[in-house]
Amino acid sequence: MACDLLIRNGTLIDGTGVPGRRADVAIAGGKIVGTGGSAKRTVDADGLVVAPGFIDPHTHYDAQICWDGATTPSSWHGVTTVVMGNCGVGIAPCRPAAREIAMRDLVNVEAIPFEVLNAGITWDWETFPQYMDAAARRKPALNLAFLAPLTPFRHYVMGEASMERAATGEETRRISSLIGEAVDAGAFGWSSTLLNQHMGYGARPLACRNASREELKAYCNALRSRGKGAIEFAMTRQIAVLEQAELELLDFMLEESRRPLTLIALFDRDDLPEALRTTMRALRPMIARGARPQTSPLPLTRELTMRRPFAFGAFPSWKRLFEDTSKEAQAAVYRDPSFRNQFREDLKTPASFADWARITLHEVRSPKLKRYEGKTVAEIAAQRGVDGVDALLDVTLEDDLENEFTVQSWNTRVDRMTELLNDKSVLLGLGDGGAHLDMLCDSGYPTYVLGTWVRERKVLTLEEAVRRMTSDPADFFGIKDRGRIAPGMAADIVIFDPATVGMEGRAERLHDLPGGAKRMVKRSRGIEYTLVNGEVTWEKGALTGASSGRVLRS
Repeated sequence: MACDLLIRNGTLIDGTGVPGRRADVAIAGGKIVGTGGSAKRTVDADGLVVAPGFIDPHTHYDAQICWDGATTPSSWHGVTTVVMGNCGVGIAPCRPAAREIAMRDLVNVEAIPFEVLNAGITWDWETFPQYMDAAARRKPALNLAFLAPLTPFRHYVMGEASMERAATGEETRRISSLIGEAVDAGAFGWSSTLLNQHMGYGARPLACRNASREELKAYCNALRSRGKGAIEFAMTRQIAVLEQAELELLDFMLEESRRPLTLIALFDRDDLPEALRTTMRALRPMIARGARPQTSPLPLTRELTMRRPFAFGAFPSWKRLFEDTSKEAQAAVYRDPSFRNQFREDLKTPASFADWARITLHEVRSPKLKRYEGKTVAEIAAQRGVDGVDALLDVTLEDDLENEFTVQSWNTRVDRMTELLNDKSVLLGLGDGGAHLDMLCDSGYPTYVLGTWVRERKVLTLEEAVRRMTSDPADFFGIKDRGRIAPGMAADIVIFDPATVGMEGRAERLHDLPGGAKRMVKRSRGIEYTLVNGEVTWEKGALTGASSGRVLRS
């Protein structure tokens, strides 16, 4: 039969976990229709892997889709579907008078600058179904799947009281009805958070944190009565640790919803070396009932500037840096030999940070220091013949305190990550695409998994890695026509070179946000083609401009 596009000679990894095989893939009308025939266009995939497009379960592109139809950088990394509305924070539903509050929530929780949001959000909606329809009108390059974030729903019904108290019975009924309306319109569930650092407008707790047990029961029941939808919940007040109250809440929600629930954040912590194992043991009975702990397959990396050295704030010797924060005063401290010696003593404390291989010099202003960009403090120290303390502080002074570092804090132990990644109950995600724009960029994790955990470290087989990033999240959320390559499925496909695929280690700064604001991005390697609903959206290192994505509906 004639088809629109034929992918020939590739190694087919179909998303189910079965061994790869040599097979052609024929596409017509945006669907996979078979394995051969004549075609308007043929792509030769000899030496390449043909796999389902990746589905990212944890993004915050809720605002970015207003100004970036390509949903970058996820679209650079073979991602064809993004799930947004996580962590209970979002921008719909929203009355016109509450727009600043919704934006300030995103500023505080997801570190997206207010000026960017104010310039970029189009606000051509009020209700959640209208928001989904507005997204569809933009003709995105990727497929968009939505969770209903609890905060704007509570605020829509309760106003600013949502940041102060639990809902009354009548308010709960109205909020539950709106969540049900969102799911009926196609939302794939709802999300919330317990995390203390999730502060919203006016530095008050994000509104969803005030939801009572009675409220959560009603919102869980809204999914149970419909027999569809999932829950995403930021539940670990202390990363990787679930306290008894949180375990009891998880048990309660699983019972009341009878639906899948993914909880964050499960990271391996070497400062609490057995926390993750302890938590996973406690979760086993709930995993059997639909709980899915979620982790990032990347080391958690954040930005560090020596004008705001919060990464070292727990060390007693650094107290002086926060008393007088002028550049002159901080430089004087950094030069002080007694400060350096006190810092060295602090570093002898076993529980304290002391691994200079985890701090990388990201960016410098001085041309004389450019040769050190991308190198760790440990590498710089070795080149200079000094210890880590002197390397860190000398480079800082030589750059007039304008340099920037990145710090890897968790998910750094390869043996424990091997254990975590091979646990099939763990959902891979937490890329946070669209959030924390000037601090990190982990949304390229699919290419990192393929390059680092599959090819270099051989922790996962290629087939299992693809399954975990395609059919696994599709099945969790109930995305029925994505995540596998089979006749009748949507033609969301990524074609990559298994010998070169990966994520660039160094982030680069782009000034392409509304108003020219900056963000950190990481490029992909080895992604040759990406197809969304049968159209080529990425080809040999660049977006094609195709806008074939859809708003997916539950």
